[in-house]
Amino acid sequence: MKYKFIMENRKEFRLGKMCKVLEVSRSGYHNYIRRKLNPRGLKQQCLLEQIKRIFERSRGVYGSPRIYRELRKQGMLCNKKTVAKIMRINGIRAKTKRKYKATTDSAHKYPVAENIVGQNFNVSAVNRIWVSDITYLWTKEGWLYLTCIMDLCSRMIVGWFIDTAMSSRIVIVALKQAIIQRRKNPGIIFHSDRGSQYASKEVKSFLKENDMVQSMSRKGNCYDNAVMESFFHTLKSELISFEHFQTRDEAKMKIFEYIEIFYNRQRSHSTIGYCSPFEFESNLKIKLVA
Repeated sequence: MKYKFIMENRKEFRLGKMCKVLEVSRSGYHNYIRRKLNPRGLKQQCLLEQIKRIFERSRGVYGSPRIYRELRKQGMLCNKKTVAKIMRINGIRAKTKRKYKATTDSAHKYPVAENIVGQNFNVSAVNRIWVSDITYLWTKEGWLYLTCIMDLCSRMIVGWFIDTAMSSRIVIVALKQAIIQRRKNPGIIFHSDRGSQYASKEVKSFLKENDMVQSMSRKGNCYDNAVMESFFHTLKSELISFEHFQTRDEAKMKIFEYIEIFYNRQRSHSTIGYCSPFEFESNLKIKLVA
């Protein structure tokens, strides 16, 4: 038991001090380690350390399937069941997800656009179809409303904006950001729900000025914009549910960090072969050049 305690606390305390307090010898401890960490044990320990690193880098949101994929990317030979078992034994669990209600306000008199996308979410090239939605988050200073725009091909968030009011302005500002980032590409289909912000004259006019085609979900059918709703569910499950924002500025900073640094550039996405959106688009460019 003494040697086990030393091994478990090796990073916290000096070896010599622990051996002295527990009245054991250094040589006895090293013999214990050699017996404990046989070739199989060493491999398991190495795998555990890698799992911990990946889990921490994922901000605690990766379960065993994604961690297994990351390990394979790093060239480690391992089994899915082994990874799941090691995580279970060591209490490494992904953050628990919760369900959220939709906030679409479709009780308006604006004309709605035809549903062009029709749940066809498989797109072969970027800048063909963008999808968008609006969600909300609470801070101690009051509510904030977030709109995001996603490229369906790569699942990249290409534009987003946060404001204190849920108006057509947040949609237009997010669209402007997306156009600046991706450059103007005539004919992009812009798909959303039937919310009053998207159906407004201002948004329709902006889309027309920028040669974009508007598409809207059918009434009461959340599956028509399922990819975007899935992103917001992920955002809330992995970030918002575990934060207590003191200020609006703090919330904006955390949202920026999550979208631009983690989601777009680091987080693996099962739909695009367990790549990050940035990595997926980089691979697309390489294929096009080749």
